[in-house]
Amino acid sequence: MSAPTTTTAAPSTATTPPDGSRTAARRRRWLLEVGWKYLLALVIIFYAAFPLVYILSASLNPRGTLSASNALFSALDFANYAALGATSYWTWYGNTLLIGGVAAIGAVFMGACAAYAFSRFRFAGRRASLTSLLIIQMFPQALAFIAIFLLLLSLGSVFPALGLNSKIALICVYLGGALGTNTFLMYGFFNTIPMELDESAKIDGASHAQIFWRLIMPLVTPILAVVALLAFIAAFGDFIIARLVLVSQDNWTLAVGMFQWVSNQLSSNWGLFAAGAVLAALPVLILFLSLQRYIVGGLTSGAVKG
Repeated sequence: MSAPTTTTAAPSTATTPPDGSRTAARRRRWLLEVGWKYLLALVIIFYAAFPLVYILSASLNPRGTLSASNALFSALDFANYAALGATSYWTWYGNTLLIGGVAAIGAVFMGACAAYAFSRFRFAGRRASLTSLLIIQMFPQALAFIAIFLLLLSLGSVFPALGLNSKIALICVYLGGALGTNTFLMYGFFNTIPMELDESAKIDGASHAQIFWRLIMPLVTPILAVVALLAFIAAFGDFIIARLVLVSQDNWTLAVGMFQWVSNQLSSNWGLFAAGAVLAALPVLILFLSLQRYIVGGLTSGAVKG
């Protein structure tokens, strides 16, 4: 009988990597694929939030200079906010809200009417009118401030309410400057509403006014909110045209009035300016938060069908 043979397995040459190196490789892969996005987001958030934090710190610093506010929140005092009551700040605040609110409502109404006409009606010169509006909007409104000044100066001699130093005249300038942009923005959104709805309403005996107010307007609420927000922000923060049109101090807006506090380098009060800027941001912030759910839909839906 032959002796039993025993076989021994050869040792495996492949070695399993330790858990530490596997974890390091996984972290490196996560950093290359996903982690850099978080780092970029942190940089963007810091870039956007730092000016807001700095202006809030400056508004709480009673020294009134920006150099004294380099150390954030080194002083917490509401003296700058209390000092606003001794100025014409709240008069300017009311003027700005009035002008911005009326300009926003007027921009929504005029833009909706124009967009409805271009979207639903077919008339001679329709395409040429749209092209003309587009070309006109390529030029900034600020380039026409000399023509605006001369126009209001001439109108003021006939209709004082539409001349210089008139809030109504400033509102009309804002409405005319934003009409083309608002029309194009609403025109794309109106085209997403099926024409079959209009035809069904006409069969039921509805007039164009009833179709516009009761059928179309409720369906285009998102774009109306976007146009109102953009028009309000544009009128709220405008300086050049408001400074050109409004002459007397009682009619100034916030942008014009607050500029006087920092226009003189020898007597600039940046603390008062910062406090006024913080309070001036509240209406825009409240309006933005109130209309936030409409903004994304209003800006994107109009691009579906042109």
